[in-house]
Amino acid sequence: MAKKIRTRYAPSPTGKMHVGNLRTALYEYLIAKHEGGDFILRIEDTDQERYVEGALDIIYRTLEEAGLKHDEGPDKDGGYGPYVQSERQNSGIYLEYAKMLIDKGEAYYCFCDKERLDSLKHVVAGKEISIYDKHCLHLSKEEIEEKLNAGVPYVIRQNNPTEGTTTFDDEIYGEITVSNEELDDMILIKSDGYPTYNFANVIDDHLMEITHVVRGNEYISSSPKYQRLYEAFGWEPPKYVHLPLITDENHKKLSKRCGHSSFEDLVEQGFLPEAIVNFIALLGWSPEDNTEIFNLEQLTKMFDYHHINKSPAVFDMVKLRWMNGEYIKAMDNERFYELAEPYLKKVVKRDVDTHKILDLVKTRIEVFPDIEALVDFFEELPDYDIAMYTHKKMKTNSENSLEVLKELLPILEKHDDYSVDSLHDLIMNYISEKGIKNGQGLWPVRTAVSGKQMTPGGAFEIMEILGKEESLRRIRVGIEKLSAS
Repeated sequence: MAKKIRTRYAPSPTGKMHVGNLRTALYEYLIAKHEGGDFILRIEDTDQERYVEGALDIIYRTLEEAGLKHDEGPDKDGGYGPYVQSERQNSGIYLEYAKMLIDKGEAYYCFCDKERLDSLKHVVAGKEISIYDKHCLHLSKEEIEEKLNAGVPYVIRQNNPTEGTTTFDDEIYGEITVSNEELDDMILIKSDGYPTYNFANVIDDHLMEITHVVRGNEYISSSPKYQRLYEAFGWEPPKYVHLPLITDENHKKLSKRCGHSSFEDLVEQGFLPEAIVNFIALLGWSPEDNTEIFNLEQLTKMFDYHHINKSPAVFDMVKLRWMNGEYIKAMDNERFYELAEPYLKKVVKRDVDTHKILDLVKTRIEVFPDIEALVDFFEELPDYDIAMYTHKKMKTNSENSLEVLKELLPILEKHDDYSVDSLHDLIMNYISEKGIKNGQGLWPVRTAVSGKQMTPGGAFEIMEILGKEESLRRIRVGIEKLSAS
């Protein structure tokens, strides 16, 4: 019988959740849920120097907003806890396993001080590197005991071979073999007694029965060391799934400084969580039928990690904006009003029917902040250039626009029903009687009441929302502007 799939998302509480980390969490969730497995949340907080206050709340909030519900975690014990590394550390579990490796000759105490370690550093191709020379591997039992009893600070290092090769299998990149000469004796237990990220990962993954380890391909170079740890303990390694790099439009690694590298940044910029998840799912994977819009439930059914690409994925902001716009268009009106109204009210303070304005913009925006520039004219008529009255396609210019507005003004002053249908009939009747093209009559009116080149909705919709008094005031402003030119 096949083992139940168990994946884990193991973030460090160091700040906002980067897009790459969210993709890792999403793929781990999908790999587990596609097969009816378990998705585990584990907090890796052993690097106390990088710990950021409030970052734990960000992790929980982001996963919840993204819809990635964990089956086990610090708040849901499934029998494999504790799920916070510092709490596991308190039980002495990591030191215990490190000592097991010492007994097997697969690890050793290292007492070298900073000065000696600094002396091992050298520059290769402009980069400073340091490869430990196994100096402390050759200490006798007596020397080790003496140093331990004297309280000399130490770390515990992995004892990697310097000859031969190490091979591991990756589900995306296939079989990978590296020369053991490249393997440094990485530190397993630091001088403060805490495990390194790499060591704690292996111990926790084994004890939590994790079947698939998903991470960015920058960890491929560390995987031989993980593999050697599994072999040293005699444990079955998990399946490794290394994900392609995410780059910006210039094919450079997506930087935290770019302004849209975290989930929080994107939500603050008006993107919907479900659109972000949909978009991130496609950063390195695509379904067989090339579908682009799908919800999390659909995604779970169609996701097959064997279709993850090796080549870098480009974070295309244009595509994300388009996708977000598609989600907004498909949204039910009540939710749309609720999410969009705060943006509208930033720029429109007057007493108008906000729902009518939002109905005009729903299919015209890609993110909610787009609303502000589209609707600000409802609050106040901008100071526009009369050149806007000239439109070659509509065959309008300042002269005939002035004529249309002057003739329409008294007709509109006598008219009290400012509903769309009533205004439509009134103005279209004037256009028909005058024998001009629709654009020649409508363009001047829309320009006068909006003061904008492009508007959501036409003259009738705008005038209905503005009402009679404000519509007439704006038309009179238009007449004044044109008359003064």
